[in-house]
Amino acid sequence: MKKALIVGINDYAPVGLGGPDLNGCINDARDMANTLVICGFDPAKIKILTNQNATRANILNYLKTLVSSSVKGDSLVFYYSGHGTRVANIGADLEIDGLDEAICPHDYASAGVIRDDDFKTILNKLKAGVNLEVIFDCCHSGTGTRKMDLGLDLNLELSYETARFIPPMLEDEFYMTYASEMQSSKNSKKAIALTKALIPVTGLNHTLWAACKDNQVSMEGNISGQIRGYFTYHFCKILRATNGNIVRKTLDKQTAIALAAMGAAQINQTESITAEFSQKIFS
Repeated sequence: MKKALIVGINDYAPVGLGGPDLNGCINDARDMANTLVICGFDPAKIKILTNQNATRANILNYLKTLVSSSVKGDSLVFYYSGHGTRVANIGADLEIDGLDEAICPHDYASAGVIRDDDFKTILNKLKAGVNLEVIFDCCHSGTGTRKMDLGLDLNLELSYETARFIPPMLEDEFYMTYASEMQSSKNSKKAIALTKALIPVTGLNHTLWAACKDNQVSMEGNISGQIRGYFTYHFCKILRATNGNIVRKTLDKQTAIALAAMGAAQINQTESITAEFSQKIFS
């Protein structure tokens, strides 16, 4: 069985004006949902959370249900379009253990962000034989923002363009600034890393599709009259053109080529175990 959880957040708390709102994430969520149907997903098995419904509690609870209710042979998708950020990981001994990537639910300002470790706790319970694609169209660093020469062939306009990034708090930003000089705590064997390698990850039980590298930002802008996430637009376009009948490494490459062709200042990143790259997505 194929099942999916799709999250798109334009409106951040408070409801309406006042939050760090975006404009293209609902369009992205709709595009992803429609694309998954074309790829064989039953609409009844696709759960969508947007704006005020995409609270921290709801996202985590629905993701837990998606994972816990799956059985061997199932194909799952968790998609998120919205703001990302980075937070310092403070160990029990109050020393810095690293920098966590995080996504920002609608109520992040009061309920908190959802960290890497929160996802790991849930995904570690994924049953053997269950396929999971995790797709993030957000960013975790504010160091790469720049205007782009997007060309005219996609009917793109520069009147609106923004990064999907929430600036970190001072206590997190401080550690990010000096991360390259800092060593991890005495209980950790590796130094703090600011980037993930674009290489296979041993033991990973799912495939992670990221809109950009950790030191870049994921952008949204006007595409043919609609505000869209650049990564999601191309990712879904390729999936629709192939009805999802495409191996992961080819999808990764074609998405990267499409982003480069439009002059995007982001490079998509895909992580999984080696064998999965040569397998078809959703399998």
